[in-house]
Amino acid sequence: MTKFAVVLSGSGVFDGSEIHEATLSLLAIAEAGAEYEIFAPDIMQHHVINHITGEEMDETRNVLVESARIARGKINPLSKFDASAFDALLFPGGFGAAKNLSNLAFQGSNCIVNKEVEASIKAMLKAKKPIGALCIAPAVLAQVIKGVEVTIGQDKGTAETIEKMGGRHINTNHGEVVEDKINRVFTTPCYMLDANILDIYSGAKNVVNSILESIK
Repeated sequence: MTKFAVVLSGSGVFDGSEIHEATLSLLAIAEAGAEYEIFAPDIMQHHVINHITGEEMDETRNVLVESARIARGKINPLSKFDASAFDALLFPGGFGAAKNLSNLAFQGSNCIVNKEVEASIKAMLKAKKPIGALCIAPAVLAQVIKGVEVTIGQDKGTAETIEKMGGRHINTNHGEVVEDKINRVFTTPCYMLDANILDIYSGAKNVVNSILESIK
């Protein structure tokens, strides 16, 4: 059975993983007859956001602990990721990708990617295994995989950041997937566009199915 490693960045769109994208990615994997294990780096979040007001809160949270909320406690620290045990790697979106898995939200094209995140991406690249990313997460890939072809939808500023990092951005609409055949990278915009939950499921399902088709 094909096995995905899914990397989360917390719980909640503004400071962690986008919960719809994460959950619907897991559903798409299961519906396709594949299986998954969930990972997250054992680090502190950059900050905590009140998801009603959008304001920063005076507290601290751990990315692994918060991601465990989505994983229902069944989660591993990303330090234990072994590329040889998986067929594909998948990054749902949410600002946690740009705040916790990297500092893209603050440093733009000069961002630094978390060492464990970078190591997982490079390990899959070396093994020539597919990598998927949703929403803003493709921009993180662009900092690690020079020259990669990705999409985050149609946001001009983020597309320019990807280009500055050496990547190539392709404009897309809901549910569309950009496949970089050389690097085996599959990306889709999800909530980087004005989307509803059906659009998110379409994007997640299409990325998962495209990855599975490439493995066949």
